[in-house]
Amino acid sequence: MMRIKIFVLILLASVFSACSYKFSGASTTGLKTVVVRVFENNAPLVVPTLSNQITESLKTRIRNQTKLIISPTGEGDASFEGKITGYDIKPVALQNSATPTSGANRLTITVSVKYKNNIKEHEKESFEESFTKYFDFPVGGAPIQTLLPGAIENINKQLSEDIFNRAFAQW
Repeated sequence: MMRIKIFVLILLASVFSACSYKFSGASTTGLKTVVVRVFENNAPLVVPTLSNQITESLKTRIRNQTKLIISPTGEGDASFEGKITGYDIKPVALQNSATPTSGANRLTITVSVKYKNNIKEHEKESFEESFTKYFDFPVGGAPIQTLLPGAIENINKQLSEDIFNRAFAQW
């Protein structure tokens, strides 16, 4: 009976040690300040408030998940700048092949982001990358103008999460 208990303990110890992993989340070690410049809106279809909304969404994510100080001007230990390169609404989920009608619309937003890490030999390197997210909403019911603010907010959260993770996540 004692041998079975020892065997079970050894088995459990080996299983737990083999399955362990490290989840370190965001790493801002060595960084104290970050500059987030207003994202310029270069999309063919311009929504006047979108530039500020995307910029503020990224700042909010940084404030909520790090101890970094967001510097309003100048150079920080790291900086973000970007451009909105795409804002597009297209029909999706076509119905009835005889007279094609859309069952939903898709809002797609694309941003080009340049992240610069000014700390030499820091574990997270600078990057320049585009991020695209979309949101589908049904056509029936409410007019598209009433649905767009919620769709934009949803996309901004996703974009800010992707940009934040690309800059600071360790996985």
